[in-house]
Amino acid sequence: MDWLVSTAEFLVDEILSQPAYLIGLITAAGLIALRKPAGQIVGGAIKATLGFLLIGAGATLVVGALAPLGDMIQGATGAHGVIPTNEAIVGIAQEQYGARVAWLMILGFAVSLLLARFTPLRYVFLTGHHMLFMATLLTMVLAVAGRSSWVVVVVGGVLLGILLVSLPAFAHPWTKRVTGNDSVAIGHFGTAGYIAAGATGQLVGRRSRSTEEMNLPEGLRFLRDSMVATALSMVLIYLIMSLVFLGKAGKEEAFKAFGESGAAGASGVGDYVMQSVMQGLQFGIAVAVILFGVRTILGELVPAFQGIARRLVPGAVPSLDAPIVFPYAQNAVLVGFICSFVGGLVSLGLLAWIFHPAFGLALVLPGLVPHFFTGGAAGVYGNATGGRRGAALGAFVNGVLITFLPALLLKVLGAFGEENTTFGDADFGWFGTLVGYAAKTGETGGIVLMLLIGAAVLLGAIVVQKRVVETGWDPGAHRDALLPPNDVARTPAADTASGDSAPAYAKIAAPRGAPKPPPPPGRA
Repeated sequence: MDWLVSTAEFLVDEILSQPAYLIGLITAAGLIALRKPAGQIVGGAIKATLGFLLIGAGATLVVGALAPLGDMIQGATGAHGVIPTNEAIVGIAQEQYGARVAWLMILGFAVSLLLARFTPLRYVFLTGHHMLFMATLLTMVLAVAGRSSWVVVVVGGVLLGILLVSLPAFAHPWTKRVTGNDSVAIGHFGTAGYIAAGATGQLVGRRSRSTEEMNLPEGLRFLRDSMVATALSMVLIYLIMSLVFLGKAGKEEAFKAFGESGAAGASGVGDYVMQSVMQGLQFGIAVAVILFGVRTILGELVPAFQGIARRLVPGAVPSLDAPIVFPYAQNAVLVGFICSFVGGLVSLGLLAWIFHPAFGLALVLPGLVPHFFTGGAAGVYGNATGGRRGAALGAFVNGVLITFLPALLLKVLGAFGEENTTFGDADFGWFGTLVGYAAKTGETGGIVLMLLIGAAVLLGAIVVQKRVVETGWDPGAHRDALLPPNDVARTPAADTASGDSAPAYAKIAAPRGAPKPPPPPGRA
């Protein structure tokens, strides 16, 4: 049995939990199915792998650029509490539950492929690290509730497989609004926040123009470059927070903010200020790297998926990480990040003032990394249905969700709730809480209740897929009717007249450089 466990752990830890490898293998499989030459297969697989590595490199730069800012905000506000960090809580849990997490993840991925093949939910979830995160969460809540190992693996695997195909379906009407086509879906466990942002945009946007159409004075035209605007905004945020922190904590404490990873920290006030400027600029570089990685991977993966769709899962749609939507509304990413963070601060105040004293909920500090990635994506979704107001308020709602939901989740994590960290994205919060309380109802009753929750999610996703996604409902159509014609880019009538069965979707025009899907098979 030891070799089976070792094999499972190798597959999960070294391949399936590495999204770059997973993407490369699937791209190669798709190109093989398309009968491409060996050189093109190898080149496409490597290029797709490099695209994901670029996204990972950008994410690492983001984390590094935000770390000192997080210390400054905590020092300036004096807030103490739990900081949601997926990687941290997963690392803690792996020491105790590594084998069960491995088997649960393998079974969950297999179940998702079967569901994608034999149900209308043709989504293949490719965000490997989020599969690992959710597998770890399900293992934790089931094990903490006292469930046996086989229940943890089998029931948890079924629930994971259901989520992998269901959540992309729930979000897909809004994802199509963002991308304008069916080429990709969102495969990220912040889906509840993205749906909430898109729905908020529908409610508040109406005549609000897109974040990508901001009218700037001639002297500020340079801000239309998203990399410049992002870097400048972060430089200003860094300067303000660094000066506030310096005034409150004093030089000795403030200078330590830049002493991470063995560095000595700032040597003086001038060095402290300029390091703040440099961190803001590094953030701009990080975002640019992520966007380039997204464009690179889409250029290889989308054509390859035509081959997979023909062979394994007819009509398969790849479900990819949250940054996949960033190029479609790059200004909205920054707006979303800032507004999501504000939502987190407001929610922290409510927790401290009302919900912590009344219900014993933990104080959840706004982690900059989850607010950047999920808040940025929420801004894109909100902008797609509600323009600038939708981006701002939709991301604010996301910030509220990723503050309150982790606080609720801590109630079902047992001793892990005392680790000063937890899972940060919205779907971990609501689904983990439901499954955690269901698991505590007893051995047999708990299994039945958890499977009923999974069945309800699956059935709901199938209904959404058949009655909403496949019927072509556009969540932003009402807004388009209110905007002047020049502000809406519609699919050319020629596309519909050519005989395509897919309906024409109205959408906000994607910015220059946004990835475009390849033509349908058989179309030049």
